[in-house]
Amino acid sequence: MLVWLKTCRRCFLRSPVLLRGFQSVTAVRHRRAEPQVNSAAVYRWCSTVQGEVRVRFAPSPTGFLHLGGLRTALYNYIFAKKYGGEFILRLEDTDQSRLVSGAAESIEDMLEWAGIPPDESPRRGGPQGPYLQSQRLDLYNETARKLVESGHGYYCFCSPQRLELLKKEALRAGQTPRYDNRCRHLRADQVQEKLAQGAPHVVRFRLEAGVESFQDLIFGWNRHEVAQVEGDPVVIKADGFPTYHLANIVDDHYMKISHVLRGSEWLISTSKHLLMYRALGWTPPTFGHLPLLMNSDGSKLSKRQGDIFIENFCRDGVLPEALLDITTNCGSGFTSNRMGRRLEELISEFNPSKITTHSALLDLEKLPEFNRIHLQQRIEDEQKCCVLIKDLQQQIQQVYAAEIQDKEVLEGDYIRRVLHLRKGHITSMKELVSPTYSYLWVRPSLSIQQVAALTKEASHIASLVLRLIEEQGEELSVDQLTKDLKSLPKQTKATKYREVMKMLRLVLSGLQQGPSVAEMMVSLGPAEIRHRFQKLLLPPDSC
Repeated sequence: MLVWLKTCRRCFLRSPVLLRGFQSVTAVRHRRAEPQVNSAAVYRWCSTVQGEVRVRFAPSPTGFLHLGGLRTALYNYIFAKKYGGEFILRLEDTDQSRLVSGAAESIEDMLEWAGIPPDESPRRGGPQGPYLQSQRLDLYNETARKLVESGHGYYCFCSPQRLELLKKEALRAGQTPRYDNRCRHLRADQVQEKLAQGAPHVVRFRLEAGVESFQDLIFGWNRHEVAQVEGDPVVIKADGFPTYHLANIVDDHYMKISHVLRGSEWLISTSKHLLMYRALGWTPPTFGHLPLLMNSDGSKLSKRQGDIFIENFCRDGVLPEALLDITTNCGSGFTSNRMGRRLEELISEFNPSKITTHSALLDLEKLPEFNRIHLQQRIEDEQKCCVLIKDLQQQIQQVYAAEIQDKEVLEGDYIRRVLHLRKGHITSMKELVSPTYSYLWVRPSLSIQQVAALTKEASHIASLVLRLIEEQGEELSVDQLTKDLKSLPKQTKATKYREVMKMLRLVLSGLQQGPSVAEMMVSLGPAEIRHRFQKLLLPPDSC
């Protein structure tokens, strides 16, 4: 589907994205004067954003999906859906030594769980597959061969020992380690001789001076003279697998990626990638580098923090929409910044020109509140509430299977009533199977003596409650019960309101605190209330 983000060059010239690029040239260490805009450049940009929108999320299955990765995937998904495009999942599994078993499948599982499934992926397939880099090796090697033949690449025969020595010498001199480009000066006959001998080798890309500036959607105009600070990078390793620098541009080209939205840590490498695009004669995509997701104290979000993996949030009962909400709420790129936004609202409110360069500070202590809001929204949606009911039925049976006395607690209507009464109070469905709410599923175990310790009028109060329930009928109301319960102490001889409520709470739940007594009664229903209070009317030896 085609989308016109800007209708013409005049609109584009006045766009906030371009103006911001002119006004704020990113502070890159090696840069030239701010470039002047010419009509050809503007037209190229305009045509770039007019075409078919195809974006990708390209994680490495060397680990499981974490919050930072989910956020990058989310912005790509939102961008695609905002402009009628396609969202592609590509797995960059070229570092075979670091692959984690099950990670590739888990990444796609978690994207589906989060509600942002890819349109094309290893699992779903698609017209530009395969979507595993390890299955595209011929394409990378063919591209590397073209680089070598055109003089933009060369074979490097330096041993790991020599490279390690270069590194140590640079560090000893207080310099940043870099390859000295020794093999780019080998004669053609020397190269052929080494290849004929089967000498181990890699392929390197020849960096050239004169990097062109590019306009990042978020960081504005950038350029980095990589040839001045880096050695020629490896593009094909000795094992025949490509490095990220080659594989990502080859895949983006052949998969027809229109916009690359990735973390800002790759901003400094983009000039290098643009040199490769130029060497291959390919038109590069539009780049947008997203500011990093950081901890609330400004420290780096690290995979070593066990709580940032998406599987853990899923296991702990966090709703996917709560995760999507909190990861966008702490950042930028939207017309509003409020809690409780659903995915469709994030898409409609998304505005790329509002993404700032500031890091997004994530405060996970706020996650329970986000989850509470989104859980309430699910409960209020009848279709989603039915899913919650089935989920809770399973949890109840897993936790209390051997203790349930009345199977009615597993009925859909009963659980629906509980959910609607507790919405806005609970932050997770798991709370409802905790000991705090066990009274909803299992009758509390308590003795007449425990109740009598609170008041000597227990039997009389029980009879008052039973009479009240008969008067209320089968449809109980929290408001009406709250009002009527206040009249109970007036019908006792010496038991005050506080003691009456303590006794009722104990009989209903076996607990000393929790929801209001009226809510407990409405949750349990008339039949269960009668069962729990009638035993107080029986002789002690029959209880």
